[in-house]
Amino acid sequence: MKSSSQTPKLYHAGTLTYTSAGLVVLFVLLLTGDFVWALKDRSVGVITKVMLKQFGASDFLNGLLITSIPAALGLLVSPVVSYRSDRHRGRWGRRIPYLLITTPIAVVGMLGLAASPWLGGQLMNMGIDNRQATLCFIALFWMFFEFAMIVAGSVFNAFVNDVVPREMLGRFYAAFRLISLLDGIIFNFWLLGWADTHHAVLFIGVGTLYGLGMTAMCLRVREGEYPPVPEPAPGEPTGLRAAFQTYFSECFGHRFYWLIYLANMLFALAFMPVNTYCIFYAQSLGVGLDRYGKYMAISFVISFCLTYFVGMLADRFHPLRCCIVTVGIYAIVTIGSYFLISGEKTFAAALLLHSVICGAYTTATASLLLKMLPSDRFAQFCSAAGIVSTLTNIVAVPAMGKWLDWSQHDYRLLFAAGGGLSLLALLCGIVLDRTCRKYGGLQSYQAPDVSKNKAEEIS
Repeated sequence: MKSSSQTPKLYHAGTLTYTSAGLVVLFVLLLTGDFVWALKDRSVGVITKVMLKQFGASDFLNGLLITSIPAALGLLVSPVVSYRSDRHRGRWGRRIPYLLITTPIAVVGMLGLAASPWLGGQLMNMGIDNRQATLCFIALFWMFFEFAMIVAGSVFNAFVNDVVPREMLGRFYAAFRLISLLDGIIFNFWLLGWADTHHAVLFIGVGTLYGLGMTAMCLRVREGEYPPVPEPAPGEPTGLRAAFQTYFSECFGHRFYWLIYLANMLFALAFMPVNTYCIFYAQSLGVGLDRYGKYMAISFVISFCLTYFVGMLADRFHPLRCCIVTVGIYAIVTIGSYFLISGEKTFAAALLLHSVICGAYTTATASLLLKMLPSDRFAQFCSAAGIVSTLTNIVAVPAMGKWLDWSQHDYRLLFAAGGGLSLLALLCGIVLDRTCRKYGGLQSYQAPDVSKNKAEEIS
């Protein structure tokens, strides 16, 4: 008989059980999927922005196509996918089918983006304006790509939450963040300078890697068993009506969850102006894409070195409090940048500070919603938080673009807007921190049970 000291340590996630070796295999497979996911995130949107600008799109149109229209599509798709995924039971699990089916759709979207200038040129032979035709093709394939990303994005974090042991989530998301930064370093340092001349090669390369990486992850990772979906009581509505009522009553029927959604939205929105339009600020100052990419790569290297320590602080003090501190510092930096940027050197300093602080925010809050929302229905509550953020972005991003168009492209306004939004986020975060005391405080927090707190429901 083996002694207790020889018994291998086991890790559990629902009905799944891992040895240390099994956990390593799981991490490798998931990080493979995350590598191609992050590479897609770091590259496809940026290249598409550059292409749109090349073919005459305004800042307003850029924001509309890149952010607002996909966000509106997400409002329709994400709640349905997240609700159905939470309740799906099948041989492949409840998340993998959605990730696997959307992979070829995303690849086709990226290949279509690569071919858009060529397709526009073919229509020019028919008497159609080349620029307008190319913009239409870019918009079409971008929507195709975004549809796949919305569906997959609705379940990706929930998939991680289902298969990774809870005591390992913090370290796992820290590894995710390191992989994302590595992708950012690779793309910005070596590849971004090619975005305006070799976009087809970049789209084809990223699309191929994404297809292979996501397929490998989906085929090799296995989900566990889930409890059966409760049957509706006699007399209760069923079908689409029941799904609609359940989703909105659970996700939007409690004041406290509204506060979480609002804080989550404002935290992310504070970084939106600079993140969305800063590449055009660089070009207006004569900073080429190659130099801009290297500045971003340097910031990612700094963030890479800080990620472990930021994650450790988030584990010790809670992601919410780290986020409050981060947006407070960001407010000071952005307001100062508005007044101090006068050329490439001061712009580069402001860009580095912005990117490093944004990276710290991303690392610190990676597990925020995982810790604040009910774990048994995480996908649907997470999509509800996404709805609030999406509705805001639908208006805020093109509004920022229109403001820039009206100001004759005074891109210093990006930092002014970021500073004002940071102050609002700071205030909301402090209110959320204090309200958490009603539910055990941040260290002993228990998510409110919407079925047992009818007294606090919003009428």
